[in-house]
Amino acid sequence: MQRVLILLVTILCAGLPAAFAEDDASGCSDHPLLSRMPNFYISECTIEDFGEEEMYIAEDKAVMVEGKHTVIDYDLPESAPRVSELQVRRNYANAITKLGGKLLYEDRYSAFLKLEKPGSETWVHVRVFGGASSYRLLFIEVQKMRQDVTASDMLNALNEKGFIALYINFDTDKADIKPESQPVIDQIIALLKENASLKVSIEGHTDNTGTAQHNKTLSEQRAQSVLNAVVKGGIGKERLSSKGWGQDNPVADNRTEEGKAKNRRVEIVKQ
Repeated sequence: MQRVLILLVTILCAGLPAAFAEDDASGCSDHPLLSRMPNFYISECTIEDFGEEEMYIAEDKAVMVEGKHTVIDYDLPESAPRVSELQVRRNYANAITKLGGKLLYEDRYSAFLKLEKPGSETWVHVRVFGGASSYRLLFIEVQKMRQDVTASDMLNALNEKGFIALYINFDTDKADIKPESQPVIDQIIALLKENASLKVSIEGHTDNTGTAQHNKTLSEQRAQSVLNAVVKGGIGKERLSSKGWGQDNPVADNRTEEGKAKNRRVEIVKQ
């Protein structure tokens, strides 16, 4: 009889949810590459088709990585057993190692991981908060940006609004145009070749990271780099001018990474 009672209690308990269980945020789920720590739930998530993130490979060395950008925030209910920052970091470092990846760099609150497979490359930043009561997984699945804006789109925007904002990628804190942005440059050149009377100003903008003077100088240099690339493509210099606004004209909230990304832009302005 006692064995029957024990079995019955076990079955009943198995059907009850844990006292500290919480529902995941609507539309959110674990990334296919890495699951969550026990008892944590997803409080928020965002996915962008193309974004960038600074990833550390040593204490004083970081690289900017671009591709599909996924952020998943995990929280631990107050009633759940506590874990340490080390437990979270070590679990993910071990998991990526078992998959064939490696731990690139870590400190008390962060771990930077990388997994390379034939035809794919994924970077992961594990960021632990508040005594490990919450943590974030940030994934960058490396890929080239798809060129969506055409010369025709640019012309329509210039005729309707007088300007168009383009997102041209540069090396970090430099004015060197990255190779993946060449298709954007090619479309600017095509626009000007197809519209021989069109004159434009190429104007650089930044987010508010760094000093205002540094950002103004950087934006001027980046605008000039785009102008030089367009001239190299066969457009007369007399049809072009350049200007850098720095951080003075934001179009989004600089308090968020998404807003900063929108503010780092080059505008083509009809003259």
